[in-house]
Amino acid sequence: MSAATAILPAACYPAAALLRLRHCAPAAAAPLRLRAGTGYRCIAMATAADAPAPADPLPKGADSFFRTAISNMEKVYLNRNPTAKTILERVRSYDGDHICYDHLAFRTFGVHGYGINSLAEFFIDFGYLPREELRFPTKKLRAVWFSPPTNDGYTGTGIYGPLPRIFISELLVDELTVQSQEIIHKYIKTSGRGNKHAALASISGELTWEKPIYSDFQVLSRESEYAAWTLVNGYALNHATIATHRLWSDIRSISKFNKFVEDNGFKLNSEGGVLKVSPDGLLQQSSTVADSSLFTFADGITESIPRSYIEFAERLLLPQFKDLQDEEVKEHHRRDGFEVGNADKIFESTSKDQLTRRSA
Repeated sequence: MSAATAILPAACYPAAALLRLRHCAPAAAAPLRLRAGTGYRCIAMATAADAPAPADPLPKGADSFFRTAISNMEKVYLNRNPTAKTILERVRSYDGDHICYDHLAFRTFGVHGYGINSLAEFFIDFGYLPREELRFPTKKLRAVWFSPPTNDGYTGTGIYGPLPRIFISELLVDELTVQSQEIIHKYIKTSGRGNKHAALASISGELTWEKPIYSDFQVLSRESEYAAWTLVNGYALNHATIATHRLWSDIRSISKFNKFVEDNGFKLNSEGGVLKVSPDGLLQQSSTVADSSLFTFADGITESIPRSYIEFAERLLLPQFKDLQDEEVKEHHRRDGFEVGNADKIFESTSKDQLTRRSA
């Protein structure tokens, strides 16, 4: 994967902008600038090939608080998405209590401070490091992923196991049609300073802006599925990802895992093929089609909207570590990071095309 070299247009972040990426040499990474007091603190963003050492482990109290926070994000997610809840239960029944999360993903509006940084500051305050920017020009999206603090010595599973990577994307609102921009700006204005409380919104499952009307949701749906999803779901967890290679049984192989999921009656996202594979072959991903639920809009209309989905990822050993014995293998011996081609297809898990397949 290449280093992040794009310049972020100032228009994406007004005077109170939090995130700026500058041109950098291929071996260097762009800095992520986060407002701290009256100035900025600058944190180098490394590429997957030139990664920094993980941050020190969190102090015991901070670790406990942080895990409680993301556990509540997970509760909102599982309450709204029965497919994810059922698959987690069936994997535990088959494989034992060995589930670990590879990453958690969130969607945001990249305007007026409501984009990536509205959530990033929370994770950075708990030891996460920004690593790489990914661009999705056709979808008008960008994303940054964050690596967790040192995970050595964990004893739990799920949210209480090794801390997951964090993947935060944002819609480049300024690239949409004027009509869609006006709709998004209208709701952002009702939020006050809600972007300062993005993590709290994710924990509670509440929108920080007014509940939308159905016609606005329809307009956004026609231009950007991502925009429509974010309008009605806000900062809610978009998906959690099971690290299949951390399982203990035969379904630790993602191809067998996918068959396990389909044999249990669930449809997988077929965009670009059920299995999404990075060019180097070392990152393999798949996902379910999103759940849907009834939502009552502000004008009293009740319609079905897309919710979230669950993803699965297998990270294979890097070539220099292929001769390690199983008991010697650690997560840092495996392929790290994300792949634009894979992620682009995973985004489709909430698309109308995939939801139509699910209901067929």
